Amino acid sequence: MELLHSGKVREVYADKDDIVLVASDRISIYDVILPTPIPDKGKILTQLSLWWFEQLADVVPNHIISATDVPEEWAGRAVRVERLEMVMVECIARGYLAGSGLKTYERDGAICGVELPAGLIESSKLPEPIFTPTTKQPPGQGHDENMTYAEVEAKVGADLAGELKRITLEVYRRGSEVAERSGIIIADTKIEVGLSKGGRLTLGDELLTPDSSRFWAADEWKPGTAPRYLDKQFLRNWSANSDWDRTHPGPEIPEDVVDATRNVYIEVYERLTGDKWR
Repeated sequence: MELLHSGKVREVYADKDDIVLVASDRISIYDVILPTPIPDKGKILTQLSLWWFEQLADVVPNHIISATDVPEEWAGRAVRVERLEMVMVECIARGYLAGSGLKTYERDGAICGVELPAGLIESSKLPEPIFTPTTKQPPGQGHDENMTYAEVEAKVGADLAGELKRITLEVYRRGSEVAERSGIIIADTKIEVGLSKGGRLTLGDELLTPDSSRFWAADEWKPGTAPRYLDKQFLRNWSANSDWDRTHPGPEIPEDVVDATRNVYIEVYERLTGDKWR
């Protein structure tokens, strides 16, 4: 197989007409890969994404061909997938005010051109989920920037923009309904969408994982406070108490923080799927 790309988390290999995605145990925050891996992280991301792809198969097709037809050394952390022509827009849905969305709202009263009511505070639930796309910068070429819906239309055309918005919000809606049954709030999430050989919009990469979503413990959610995070925000909060300036190289992660981060990923997997992590 030919290595096509090594990303922050995944290696992408070409195998004849297919692609093999291999999820590593690397973890990144603020676009910097930290030098300390999180054991089992790649397997958890892969298995949780497979579970979500199955849950949402009736909403939008996904790129999975096989979770078993992969080299043995990558078993559990690799999937064979369809080649897609990725849409160069990061598709993000937000149902709550947090992170960069909160900062943008506090500055503009809007996110990605979507006007929001005055008086919202950290962790506020939005009147309805919103589509807040960003640019999709190639690795090493800067940070993604917010886009308005009009800018998405100008980039990909009105028809495709409409479908991206519809799919993103429906994935968020359905995912939120499922997660709520497990006591988890999905504050926001990012999906990757591409076009198959037949021109069909298809979900790619990963889906509704602690890397691509902001998960909160529902029983600890209260507007005006930061709920207990069930995602890698836990690691961002740890780094905020260090003297790291968020540039490369990142700091080594202490063993207790590694263990706590791994436990958060396992907790999300077990609560959502109902299965014990092996």
